[in-house]
Amino acid sequence: MRCILLLLDGLGDRSHPVLNGQTPLQAACTPNLDKIAEIGMTGLFHSHLQGTALPSELAHFLMFGYRLEEFPGRGIVEALGEGIGIREGDTALLARIFSVVRDGNTLVLRHENPKLDRKSCRILHKAVGRFTLDDISVAFLPTKGIAGILLLRGDVSKAVTDSNPIAEGRPLMQVLPLRTAAENPSARKTAKVLNAYLRWSHRTLSEHPLNKKRIENGLPPINAVGTQRAGMMSRLPSFSEKWGLKGLMIASGTVYHGIGQVIGMDIQKVGDTEDPGRDLRARLERAHRARKYEFIHVHTKVTDEAGHTKNPLIKKRVIEAVDTALDYAVKEIVPDENVLFIVTADHSTAASGTMIHTGESVPLVMTGKYVRRDDVQKFDEVSCAAGGLSLVRGKELMYLVLNFLDRGKLWGLMDSPDDQPFSPGRFTPLLMG
Repeated sequence: MRCILLLLDGLGDRSHPVLNGQTPLQAACTPNLDKIAEIGMTGLFHSHLQGTALPSELAHFLMFGYRLEEFPGRGIVEALGEGIGIREGDTALLARIFSVVRDGNTLVLRHENPKLDRKSCRILHKAVGRFTLDDISVAFLPTKGIAGILLLRGDVSKAVTDSNPIAEGRPLMQVLPLRTAAENPSARKTAKVLNAYLRWSHRTLSEHPLNKKRIENGLPPINAVGTQRAGMMSRLPSFSEKWGLKGLMIASGTVYHGIGQVIGMDIQKVGDTEDPGRDLRARLERAHRARKYEFIHVHTKVTDEAGHTKNPLIKKRVIEAVDTALDYAVKEIVPDENVLFIVTADHSTAASGTMIHTGESVPLVMTGKYVRRDDVQKFDEVSCAAGGLSLVRGKELMYLVLNFLDRGKLWGLMDSPDDQPFSPGRFTPLLMG
């Protein structure tokens, strides 16, 4: 048997008055998702603790059975997804150039996501592209638009705070060592170098002819660099080593390609079009054909992006478009007795409020020949709470996958030197001399 996990990113939501107190998923017409719920066993899922708001990369990391303290950091994940060469010991941060104004002795964020043409981006990125202090090299490596990866090499640490306040009207923040690394020389040195780079980049960008011309034309200068989510690569057991399953990720987006690399999954990169239903159907067809893999992760980001519009009606329409692709799952995947089919989300992205992501649990359904059936008839955040799976958290999802693939090991048996949760383990045959 093999598992196909369909993840509808950011699917969960809150109740909205414009939807008569329902979530977008409750209000949407989703005959295919509801049919899968009717056939399978349902519940709720949270990658960590209920109420905690997780970014997608961390939610995926925990969902795949890794520990919070093992996470290498978003900067590393995106750098890998962008194809940037990362060496052991490098620190990578998310970075962007944006517009600030001077207020006394502080720099206040004015435009966090300014519009800037590609040529101007290249010019300004190059201006702040290289910096060295105390034997630490700093490189701004452009990725998309104003964004990039800030790569630090030398005696560096990831245990530092962000400088980008994200919210406009707030001052850029001084980079500090994390409390747990306050006395760590590498963390202190990294913070010192980053602060020096931020001050230098502001002076450099402010004096740049391109920004002087922007001011003359009544445009705000792009005059600062902001950083966040420092990371450092570390050695992790691969997904196959951890769960005994050969894994494949089918997704668009550098974050997911990066996560796939971090945990050692094979990756099939796909693109997004204006038709999310057609895109998802094509991914499901790929997954069903990928018979050499035992775990296939199928991802779509459109539900999360719809939540970020802060318009529940838009999210409802996107969910309905996505549901059209699930007719393929209902007709071809669910009836396949060699497939454990799972539908869930990584987190909630509420189409109201100020939070980027929110901490509500998300609906979960599993179908397969070893899976019980419950009485739930609809796939949504409230109906699935009555399901037979109850509340599933973190790595419990992967233990359930092994169980319903009929691959779970009886605890206490040791067929390999490592206490692995799958059976058969990586055993060594006894050889006769």
